[in-house]
Parts: sequence; structure tokens; C-alpha cells
Amino acid sequence: MQALVGGFGLGSVYVKVRKDEGGVAERLGLFAFSLSFLLSSTVEALPIYLQERQVLMKEASRGAYRVSSYLIANTIIFFPFLFIVAILFSVPLYWIVGLNPSASAFGFFTFVVWLIVLMASSLVLFLSVISPDFISGNSLICTVLGAFFLFSGYFIPREFIPKYWLFMYYVSLYRYPLDCLVINEYWSERNECFSRRVGNDLSDCLLTGGDVLKRRGLDKDTRRMNVSAVTSSGCTTADILTTMVN
Repeated sequence: MQALVGGFGLGSVYVKVRKDEGGVAERLGLFAFSLSFLLSSTVEALPIYLQERQVLMKEASRGAYRVSSYLIANTIIFFPFLFIVAILFSVPLYWIVGLNPSASAFGFFTFVVWLIVLMASSLVLFLSVISPDFISGNSLICTVLGAFFLFSGYFIPREFIPKYWLFMYYVSLYRYPLDCLVINEYWSERNECFSRRVGNDLSDCLLTGGDVLKRRGLDKDTRRMNVSAVTSSGCTTADILTTMVN
């Protein structure tokens, strides 16, 4: 229900975004806020994980089952549930806003949203293991997500990030899905004009979809690489979690 309300709510703010320079900025803001909404909404699972942690550690120490078995079972349960969440969020938002009308673009958008909530759930699960209580865990999650958002490239372009903080740009969980959404929106519209001087000739165009991508350093279609980065972050989190609990 939260995903459905969030999708309609965000869609009502960005109804039929125009295809001009202002619309480009609005779309980027929409993508960034959507990421923030999806990642922060998973914090509500923290109390559940904290309660399960006590049972898990007690039963795992007795040899009732392995931590890996718990992770596999947890994944099997949450995969379809979170996919439904992704659909409920994506369907109203995507078509109310008027994003790329391609069916493949919509499918990839929904897929990325699904990966985001899966990744966020993995992160919350990991942080619940190292947090002594809900207050500490909530503070830790907010700090981590805030840092990831700051260094996602949305507020500060990569070339302006101080060198000693540049590593945060590459480990930011916001950066990769944000780039995926931007590429998904504009890659098939690289030659479409979003701002003109006078007339209808492409030579008079001030801003094309390709220019939008270049502004974020996205000269190549890196969607597959970004998806791999998001997926590997979730797998790495699971491996670390298994090692820590064992």
C-alpha cells in the first residue's frame, strides 16, 4: 500500500513532465527522490530483523540450521513480495509522469526499482546485525543512506568531489541505480531535442538527450554494468553477514 500511495503521490507532483530543459531537471529530481523514498522506506523492516536476529543466533549456535539457509529462505520469500512492491510503485508513477513511452524502458524501470528495494533490504539486514538496538540502527541507517545520497553525483558532480572523498562516489548505493534510470530515460532519445533557439532544425538545438547523458558522464550505455554493481553489492552484503554471524 505504501508503494502504491508513494507512486501516485509522486506522480501527482510530476504530472506529464514537459520535454524541455526544465523537464530534464524535473526528471532527474524525480529519479533522485524516488531512490531516496524507496531506500528509506525499508527502514521499517529494522525492528523485524532485530527480533529475528536473536532467534537466528540462538538457533544457529545450536546447529538447528545454517545462516545461509536463513538467507536463502528469506530471499525466496521476499523476492516476489518486493517485485509486487516495485510494480505497485512503478505503474502509476511511470505513466502519470510520462516517462519514456517505450515498453522496454518501462520494464527496465520496474526492474531497477525491484533491485533497489532488494538492495535496501539487504543493507538494512546487514546493519541490523551490527546494531545493538533500534535507535542505534536507525541512526546508522540514516547516516549511511545520507552519505550515499550526498556522493551519488546528484548534488556534486564526480569531477568536483574532493579526491579524498572520491571513493564514496564509487561505493554509493544511490549512484548506480540513478545512472540506470537516467540512461533508461534518454538513451533511446539521444537525438531528441529538449531545448531550441528558433525553428525546428536539429542544428538549432541547444540540448539533446545525448547532451543530458554527457552532463552526467554517461557517454556509453552502462546499464548492464550498473545492474551488476547493484546485484554484487547485495551478494557481498549477504556474504559478510554470513561470515559475521557464523
